[in-house]
Amino acid sequence: MIGALMLASALSLVQECRAMIPDDVELRGRIVQRNKRGIPIAERDYVLTRKGGETTLNFPIEELNTDITWSDITLDYLWWDDVSFDEEKDGETVNGQTCKVILLKKGDRTVRAWINEKYGALMQAEELKDGSPYRRLWGTRLKKFGERWMANVMEVETIGSGHRTKIIVEAME
Repeated sequence: MIGALMLASALSLVQECRAMIPDDVELRGRIVQRNKRGIPIAERDYVLTRKGGETTLNFPIEELNTDITWSDITLDYLWWDDVSFDEEKDGETVNGQTCKVILLKKGDRTVRAWINEKYGALMQAEELKDGSPYRRLWGTRLKKFGERWMANVMEVETIGSGHRTKIIVEAME
């Protein structure tokens, strides 16, 4: 009974986080690859469109040597069904915000996500390999788009790669 209650609570928290992302939206912005000193070395515009639960992206990820993946820019792991709390990390803070930490699994992939306890917003995510983080995404700046607050600047890093990729959301309609 307690396990089912905890699963329901973890799933409820993820559902709150999903609700922060509109079903019908167009995001426009830039993807900037930077070296380890933070100097931009490549930049491209992108448009991400969600309509009726379907997501399209006009950015050919494979054209640039970036750290980003489809999962980073679409946050598709938030819709995975295997959800549980990461009790070890519970209560950690990201940018001063107390978070509930969730493990999301699909097949052999696992993502650990820090979700703001108060607002239900995704603060950080790590893709795990053999139980250790090897890719990380986190928001560095928040912006209000209409009535929604969301990270409009995010960083993505393959740990140990020596560079990062910045995703900037400039407009949301």
